[in-house]
Amino acid sequence: MMIKFSKSGMALLAAGLLLGTAGMASADEIGVAVAANFTEPATEIAAGFEAETGHKVSLSFGSSGKLYAQITQGAPFVAFLSADAARPAAAEADGFGVAGTSFTYAIGQLALWSANPTLIDVDGAVLKSGGFAHLAIANPESAPYGKAAVETLQALGVADALNEKMVMGDSITQTFQFVQSGNAELGFVARSQIAGMDDGSRWVVPPELYAPILQNAVLLKPGKDSAAARAFIDYLKGDKAKEIIEAFGYGLPDR
Repeated sequence: MMIKFSKSGMALLAAGLLLGTAGMASADEIGVAVAANFTEPATEIAAGFEAETGHKVSLSFGSSGKLYAQITQGAPFVAFLSADAARPAAAEADGFGVAGTSFTYAIGQLALWSANPTLIDVDGAVLKSGGFAHLAIANPESAPYGKAAVETLQALGVADALNEKMVMGDSITQTFQFVQSGNAELGFVARSQIAGMDDGSRWVVPPELYAPILQNAVLLKPGKDSAAARAFIDYLKGDKAKEIIEAFGYGLPDR
């Protein structure tokens, strides 16, 4: 049976098809560089953003230092979610970022963690007893959480004593893997990496022992004229993203 449309019905159908095609055409795919510690929340945030906007997000994870090196070498990322404030500021100053777009999206927290449920005490005194063979930290030159770990050891007065026991990960993700696999009995990780985990033992490092880990994001030059890139930055600043960020154990600058 053939269905006949009136002229007005045909006009409405055509308009609907045009609108649908326009919506599909406006969807874009963007590349975003993300500090390794923020892997899980970034994945959830990107999924929510994609569902809400239709845009696609390709996330690239790594240490902040290595990601910034890629940015300076022309990597086509439209946004950079660093684990520090210094590199987004440098991106703006050096012309790789869009001036005035850097902001703090999360405040990181450092934790000492072991897969062994009895190794770490509530005060982190195990660091002074030295009853372990290997302590994992992220590379302090490229990973802000590694820098915070070194600052903590220095504040506790045990940096020199533990120097020979340290094993270094390229990123906070690799550092976590060292501890999880047992290649290191304990290590400094991002609190977000062990959020929701009940196994092992941990000590959330008091924030006064290290400089604040202000994790800043910046819109990069390839994203300057991208509606999708700017929409992603706006989404990262919104309440839905903030709920995810807090759920993973990060602080927020406005709370």
